[in-house]
Amino acid sequence: MTLSLRTFLSAAVILSVTFIPFFAAHAERLTLSDGIRMVTEDNMLVKIRKQDELISESDTLIARSGLLPHVYGTYSQNYNEKQQGTQIQGQSAYTQQQDFYAFSLRAQQLLWDFKGVLSIYEASKKIQEARHLEYKRTRNYVALSFALGYFDLLESEKMITVSEKETEMLSAHLTMAKNLYTEGVITKNDLLQADVRLSDARQKLLAAKNIRKITASRLNTMLGRPLSSVLDPEEIPVRAPEPPIDLNWAMAKAEKDRYEIRMVDVTVDAIKFEEVAKKAEYYPRFFVEGGYNYLRNKYALYDGSWSVMGGMSINLFSGGATLAGLDKIRREKDKLTIERRKLIDDIRFEVERYYLELTSAREKVRVTKDATSQAEENLRINRVKYREGEGTATDVVDAITLLTVAETNHYRSQYELLRAEANLIHAMGRDLVEVYKELNGRVSEHCQ
Repeated sequence: MTLSLRTFLSAAVILSVTFIPFFAAHAERLTLSDGIRMVTEDNMLVKIRKQDELISESDTLIARSGLLPHVYGTYSQNYNEKQQGTQIQGQSAYTQQQDFYAFSLRAQQLLWDFKGVLSIYEASKKIQEARHLEYKRTRNYVALSFALGYFDLLESEKMITVSEKETEMLSAHLTMAKNLYTEGVITKNDLLQADVRLSDARQKLLAAKNIRKITASRLNTMLGRPLSSVLDPEEIPVRAPEPPIDLNWAMAKAEKDRYEIRMVDVTVDAIKFEEVAKKAEYYPRFFVEGGYNYLRNKYALYDGSWSVMGGMSINLFSGGATLAGLDKIRREKDKLTIERRKLIDDIRFEVERYYLELTSAREKVRVTKDATSQAEENLRINRVKYREGEGTATDVVDAITLLTVAETNHYRSQYELLRAEANLIHAMGRDLVEVYKELNGRVSEHCQ
């Protein structure tokens, strides 16, 4: 039996509609450590910084070439109108062929230039090290951004759960209010109140789902996936709050490990080498050169010859360029010294900020721990009173709202704790890729 094209397309559409939810429901779970690994490998900004490091590596090889021998070769072919000669005792004698070729091979090696070229090479290695630190800093920042987005996604899912629960509770309350209104126990005002609050809860649920979609799209963008790709994040258990770390120790660790400060220190070392190289321009350069020259000439006694030469070169006057260059280098060192002090102040402020946020988050987790169970008991009591005619609809609605607030605060305090931990670890200069790889989402013990 032959199927028409329309029948085939209809069947394809039905199959796609049928199986898309199946695959969506069985999407592979994404752990935080796997997500960080993926985003730090594929992120465009990280790749750009890696290319900067590779470019700097090539610059280092270029600088090293000044320490190695330089070999030159030349070849020439001459076509003359007249053959060269001379007069010897009144007779003409040729000294050169009319057409000839010549070639030479020369090698030059620098012997000593008061560490000029060597310092340029050492400076280029320091710059390469700074580029590598910049790559690691960018990689760590991308890992932090993904971790914070991951926690936001988990929190948005919890907010959907809270909103769905609130909607269900208000729906049940509205059903009970309708029954009581039919029996003449309550007034229509109670019924309208329940209807309005249910409508508000449904709007909150729609807003929560929209936030979840936006957060998932942001993470998909970081992962290099289509915006509509299904993300199924793995839940991260939040343990009991731990004692806070010492703030002064955290600041000292940040000053030692932060990539930004290490980059400044390495750059200062590179400038010091550049200063040595610039000073070397005041002194002579000693070199040795040797090679072989060949000239095709049947009238000459020897066609080719070897030669060795030792030489010295010195820049007697460059219009003040060397002095101006040294002055520029000193000003750059002064600038970096000031920037380092400012950077330390900024980092200390950042560490203190996230330290206080972590302390506050730990306290919030502690105080919201039992609030949910208490709010649930309060709702149960008010429902019983309302059903027996001893309570009001406002009491029930307020109890539902109180339970929603308690659950919202409880979940938000947990993810606020995770975000504060990640921010503090990053502020202290730890590598988040390695931290989350070891602990798969929990970094509390690595603060210490």
